Amino acid sequence: MYNFKSFKNRRDLGSAKYNRMLEANPGVDEDIIPLSVADMEFNVAPEILEGLREYLVESVLGYPVLSDVYKDAVVGWFKKRYDWDIDGDWMVETQGVVPALYAAVEAFTEVDDGVILLAPVYGPFFTAISDNERRIIRSPLIYDDGYKIDFEDLERKAKDPKNKLLLFCNPHNPVGRVWTVEELKRVGQICLDNDVIIISDEIHADIIMPGHKFNTFGNLSEEISQNIIVSSSPSKTFNIAGLFTSNNIIKNQKLREAFIFALEKRHLKGANILGLRACELAYTKGEEWLNELLLVLDENRKYVLEFFNREIPEVIAHDIEGTFLIWLDFRRMKMSDPDLDEFLEKEVQLFLTDGKFFGNEGKGFKRINIGCPKYVLEEALTRLKAAIDKRRKDDE
Repeated sequence: MYNFKSFKNRRDLGSAKYNRMLEANPGVDEDIIPLSVADMEFNVAPEILEGLREYLVESVLGYPVLSDVYKDAVVGWFKKRYDWDIDGDWMVETQGVVPALYAAVEAFTEVDDGVILLAPVYGPFFTAISDNERRIIRSPLIYDDGYKIDFEDLERKAKDPKNKLLLFCNPHNPVGRVWTVEELKRVGQICLDNDVIIISDEIHADIIMPGHKFNTFGNLSEEISQNIIVSSSPSKTFNIAGLFTSNNIIKNQKLREAFIFALEKRHLKGANILGLRACELAYTKGEEWLNELLLVLDENRKYVLEFFNREIPEVIAHDIEGTFLIWLDFRRMKMSDPDLDEFLEKEVQLFLTDGKFFGNEGKGFKRINIGCPKYVLEEALTRLKAAIDKRRKDDE
């Protein structure tokens, strides 16, 4: 029913994703599509676009607050998709999940306190800590036939009374894990036992691959729900990141008030009026589009995994349980990071997200965005195979 085969080339439209590609290689061919920044190369659901057109005709674009209609849309989505009964009064709006991470660090820690994260992880987790003059406390994920949490290490870090906050990612970006109920409960209990507050970035909660189930951190137990901020957004799901709208669900009134205070200190509370309307439309009219999208992403996932396994076994493509982002291990190619960048961006004209963006644990890795028409992936990976074949031949 929906068109997931065509897209708009955004080279000259002020796209961060395309501009970063051009900064890396100003001479890149006109038809090259970057597979880096986590927005998708799909048109926005027509139900959202048409609803926004009508809204622009009818509305005054003044300062917004969360309406009852908006709250009902979010409450309904969370109940249907996550089986979580939330109250509209628990919601605090921000212009994205990243501002929420920054506000949480400021609200619940002091200068020189430690903030724990599970690395590798999305780059702004690190800067939300360092920019606020807190200490980054790494608890590296274990790779053992898939990525796992090192619970013993996490508990050691949580027991330090100077470590007061955990920045958590579910589904995890970049490794694509969708954490199980058992894993979440164990993390939640460790944090409860050691007075560590949790903020859970659940921006990819709706992008779940077949055979897996998303479990929100906010709906595990009453005790854990009182110790957590769940930061959510329609931006990745519906490809509307440029509308800067996120919903932060905070059941504990004391935590909610401290979080709001940190936002208001920096005039960060609030969201884009069109983003609020787009979120409402997405959550009330966008489910059919999302269901088709998930089928497309799963087909792309299978293609990428099979291609690397069959054609480029030097590069390990990690399967994903959620997100539209696949974690690629290039370390077997035995290239330094600068040489690998030069090879991919200049020779192959393949633009991925650098693994170092996700911390030192990402050295030698890249992340590929599969949220695009399949033929874009086919063309990009064919170029990569040809370049690697040439290197193999030259090395003989």
